[in-house]
Amino acid sequence: MNYWLMKSEPNVYSINDLAQEKQTIWEGVRNYQARNFLRQMQLEDLAFFYHSHTKNPGIVGLMKIVKNNLADPTQFDPNNQYYDPKSTSESPRWQTVLVEFVQIFPEIITLSKLKQEFSEEQLLVIKKGNRLSVMPIEKKIAEKILTF
Repeated sequence: MNYWLMKSEPNVYSINDLAQEKQTIWEGVRNYQARNFLRQMQLEDLAFFYHSHTKNPGIVGLMKIVKNNLADPTQFDPNNQYYDPKSTSESPRWQTVLVEFVQIFPEIITLSKLKQEFSEEQLLVIKKGNRLSVMPIEKKIAEKILTF
C-alpha cells in the first residue's frame, strides 16, 4: 500500500463534503507532476485529506483510492473551468481517481505541527514554495502521522 497527501480548499471541497457523499472523483488537477502522482495510485492506497488556503491549514482526515486511472471528466466539458480542448476521449491528458471517505481526524494536524515533526525532505507539503495538490508520502512518515 502507498500513502498520499491530497489538498483541497475547504470552501471548494472539504472532508465534510466527502464524509457526506462517501465517494468522489478527485477532479480538476491540472499540474503534470500531480497528475503523474494520480496515475501511480493503486487500489486501496490511503490518502491524507489536507485543507489548504484556510486560516489553519493541515491534515483533516483520511480517504482511500477505490478506482484508479480514470479520465477526469472535467477535461471534456467546455463549460467547466478545467476544460482542456487538446484532450480527447481517445487520448485524455488528465487522469484521476475515485476516493472513498475513511475518517475525519478528531483534531487537525496543522501545518505548523507537521513542520515541527518533519523535514522538507520527509514531507513535501511543508517544503517552501511547494504548491502541488497531490504528493506521495513515505510509509514510515505516513505511519507516524497516523499516530498523532
